[in-house]
Amino acid sequence: MPLLLDDAQVSGYARDGYVFPVPVLDALAVAELRGELESWERARGAPIDFPEKSKSYLLFGWADRLVHHPRILDAVQDLIGPDILVYHSTLFLKEAQTPAFVRWHQDSTYFYLEPHDHVTAWVALSEASERAGCMRVLTGSHRWGAFAHDDRPGPDNMIRRGQGISGRFDEAVGTPMPLRAGEMSLHHTDLVHASGANRNDDRRIGYAISYIPAHVRPVGAVQPSALCVRGRDHGQFLPETRLGQPGSDAARRAHRQALARFRALQDAGFQPSAGATA
Repeated sequence: MPLLLDDAQVSGYARDGYVFPVPVLDALAVAELRGELESWERARGAPIDFPEKSKSYLLFGWADRLVHHPRILDAVQDLIGPDILVYHSTLFLKEAQTPAFVRWHQDSTYFYLEPHDHVTAWVALSEASERAGCMRVLTGSHRWGAFAHDDRPGPDNMIRRGQGISGRFDEAVGTPMPLRAGEMSLHHTDLVHASGANRNDDRRIGYAISYIPAHVRPVGAVQPSALCVRGRDHGQFLPETRLGQPGSDAARRAHRQALARFRALQDAGFQPSAGATA
């Protein structure tokens, strides 16, 4: 019996490649988490950016609490089983009335993992409506195979390397997945998805947490690290240690080392045995 999702949601995820909305946080929790993030930004004097927006759970208390949140983990366990690692995370923050976007892409292309059992929990810390540029997905595309991606970095592209699928889905609209603050969506690593500009008067803040079952193995040229958040670690990754003191020298060092390995893996790349489709 599922822990949080119902049977229809679990079967819908297998069929469609996603499920939403899943209530996770109440209004008070959202305010606290967003408040911590924005307090740090005010102290810094600028919005969060790379490198802090990647693998934030190794730096910040708000992110650490989110990746360990029992409701999030219960829903993830319903989809991938009880031995759960966090492989990566990215804060996707679109400022109000800005053209920031994400191209059509598949997460699996740049994660270098086998088998493709990873699920992303996209947690909304503000309204993520259609007007705010919520995620759009191509229903069932996680069953279409791998697509060739190219790099088109740019100032408004939220994926740092600009990775995406050119040509094939340029005119696609997709199914929108609007979320209220405190809700999350879950999507499969092979699902083709994208998002557009934020035309709202508030920031669109979403924390994307990449969860993998512990049996998944890295297949790239560099061994990456991961954090066990539930169940048993199967030893496929360099183990990360849960955050102790947020912002400490030890936390910054652990974050820097883990992110360096992840970036080195992406830079080295990997040619999968199965050919990508055009």
